[in-house]
Amino acid sequence: HEYMRSSRRNRYDRDVRYYLNGFRVVKELPIPAPPGLPSFEAAVSEAVTKVFSNAPKPASGAVRQSFVIDPLVDGLSGAESAATRSMESRMVERVRADYPQFDVREFSASGASGSSYVVIGTFTGVNKQRKTSGVREAFRICLALLDLESGKVASKAKVFSQAAGIDITPTKFFRDSPAWIADPSTQAYIKTCQATKPGDPIDPLYLDRIKAATLINEAIDTYEQGQYKKSQDLFRRASQSRGGNQLRTYNGLYLTSWKLGERNQAAEAFGKIVGYGLNSRRLGVKFPFRPGSTDFLLGANDGGQHNMWLAQIAKQTARRKECLEIVGHTHQVEQEPLNQRLSLRQAEYIMRRLAAEVPELSTRMIAAGRGAEENLIGSRTGDVRDALDRRIEFDTIQCLPSE
Repeated sequence: HEYMRSSRRNRYDRDVRYYLNGFRVVKELPIPAPPGLPSFEAAVSEAVTKVFSNAPKPASGAVRQSFVIDPLVDGLSGAESAATRSMESRMVERVRADYPQFDVREFSASGASGSSYVVIGTFTGVNKQRKTSGVREAFRICLALLDLESGKVASKAKVFSQAAGIDITPTKFFRDSPAWIADPSTQAYIKTCQATKPGDPIDPLYLDRIKAATLINEAIDTYEQGQYKKSQDLFRRASQSRGGNQLRTYNGLYLTSWKLGERNQAAEAFGKIVGYGLNSRRLGVKFPFRPGSTDFLLGANDGGQHNMWLAQIAKQTARRKECLEIVGHTHQVEQEPLNQRLSLRQAEYIMRRLAAEVPELSTRMIAAGRGAEENLIGSRTGDVRDALDRRIEFDTIQCLPSE
């Protein structure tokens, strides 16, 4: 067990805010904005100005240059949110008002193929030291204009904004999605925005998957409009297309099957999520625990889906030769020992449930609690905004050799 525990790395600074596990809740105090930072609206406007003012001049005789916006995302989770959607709307308004030489098109297969540029961007919570750990007290905005013809970053901007009044609630698709991994396609998007400078090449994986991304985007839009059958068909097309093997695709196939009442198809789709996540060696699942408890908080329409998740995780794990470290996470709380204890108890509960599904797994699993050390969101809100901070992770590790 100590051998397997030692495989876990990448600890983060701790900074916590609430009591849990039956202790009293301390009212959260407002976080003062770091001095000198612009408002969200002003920061977005500044970023747009930097990107489009520094864009290459059109070729002689060209009147307008077209671009599409690949939906902006959170810089750690890869999810879209109310904030990222607001950034997109503000960008379009500014460009149409102040940069008439640019023509924004719909992010679709035809729109992307007929455009010279694509805009990508991330929106990331940071602490006082501008690091993505601890208490998020500001946001880092990254925008990049990518030249699809040259395959290079044409211009970009990085701006910090105040945290006050910003809605980081995930959009419906990402709020409903049950699983998270550091998906290679999403990481290529984030890396291209955050780890480049003008003139650098675009990540080749991102370039290769733009067409698939347009199809996935359409599938997400129709899901959020409640058109589940059409969305399912689009996700199926994406799964069969070049570069469509992405977590968003598998989450979409699961969600649409569940919404359509297709329980067997939903179980099969969730099994694919598990297999994809375990292949990446790190799968996070948003089990809905009651605050401070190891009991699930179930809604009227849950209908046993969490039992199905456990059954599929057990089934997929039993097929593999690796062992499993089950890691509990919580959002930030007041006292870290309580936080660590709660996350460990929840991980142990999941471990017992998996062993009940497949007894042979009992010798191939260990549990660990990471508390708030690896928060992806760090909002301290304890609701849908930071649900990923309360995930259970399933990390594949080497088993001890049998004696």
